[in-house]
Amino acid sequence: MESVIDRACAAALYADGDEGLDVGASLLAADPSADEELHRRGEEFVRRAWSRGWQPADVVRIVRRELDATGAALASALITAETARYGRLPPRWADQLAALPAPEPRNRPDRFTYASALLELYRLLLRLPVIEPVGPPPGTADGLHLPPAHGEPRMLTRIRALLAKAEATGFPEEAEALTTKAQELMARHSIDEALLAARTHAGGTPGACRIGVDAPYESAKAILLDAVASANRCRAVWNSDLGFTTVVGFEPDLEAVELLFTSLLVQGTAAMTKAEAGQRAGGRKRTKTFRQSFLMAYAQRLGSRLAADTARVTAAADTGDRAGRGGEAPAQGLLPVLAARDVAVTDAAERMFPRTTTSRVRGATDAEGWGHGTAAADRASMGGRGPGITR
Repeated sequence: MESVIDRACAAALYADGDEGLDVGASLLAADPSADEELHRRGEEFVRRAWSRGWQPADVVRIVRRELDATGAALASALITAETARYGRLPPRWADQLAALPAPEPRNRPDRFTYASALLELYRLLLRLPVIEPVGPPPGTADGLHLPPAHGEPRMLTRIRALLAKAEATGFPEEAEALTTKAQELMARHSIDEALLAARTHAGGTPGACRIGVDAPYESAKAILLDAVASANRCRAVWNSDLGFTTVVGFEPDLEAVELLFTSLLVQGTAAMTKAEAGQRAGGRKRTKTFRQSFLMAYAQRLGSRLAADTARVTAAADTGDRAGRGGEAPAQGLLPVLAARDVAVTDAAERMFPRTTTSRVRGATDAEGWGHGTAAADRASMGGRGPGITR
């Protein structure tokens, strides 16, 4: 005999429109004995998402984007319950689980409303497409048998502290100095890790992570992320439909990209808000075009500045490496090591994304917004590539 859950899911999950949701929610609201099975069914749908390449942060991001905060809280509860099954989880999952929104209490504000929201979430989970995996799913051999986790390297702790100070200060010159120092430390950390791997013959390979690129002004944000990734020896591929960028690179560089992009976005948004307030005080009302132009200029200017900072640190490190070797440049000197890692990252990105396209994005149309954005980028002391981005 067909269960209440089966009938509710058949009505709600496999057809568009609200009528099926109402029918399914009514069936579930009338039968409290179906509650546990309903939630077990949701955990199963979450497991299917893992097998399609999704991770906890990805699921919550798409649910919040396509549904609402309530849906994200419901997804959080299912994710928490589902991942509790595993003794060990893949790298990066612990941080993602810690950042989940607070779970939504069951059957609030009433059974019908709760069941309707849950079925709407299930409908979305069932329709998630397959995406490129950026790590093993839980429950696999790779996901369960991991090397012991190490604490955050001291260098990254210093970088995180510098960026936090840059975000908090009200003095542009201080923010510039702090952010520049953070990028220098990131570049130096990347170089040290590359040389260590070469000297110890460590067989590390590039990995990947996904970073959310949310509306509004997502094109400008994606360009900024591309700039940060390029300056830190990574490749970035933006999926505009699903609202994230996949960054491919070696683990220390991926960590640097996540830290720096988040900080620069905070700094840029704060500078944009301040500049916009000045524009409004002068009687201007073209807020949207001002913001778009501001962030486009901010991203593009930061691209060239970041690339220059990395090149300068690399040149200094190469000079020091040669001096330490008596002026010789052996086959395993710094530049060949970095070149080999660049090739490995490019190869990994092309295997993950064999069919990418480069698109031009909508240009900036507000001269004052562009000017203010360029000035803010100079104060942050950062930069990327041009207006083309890989998608």
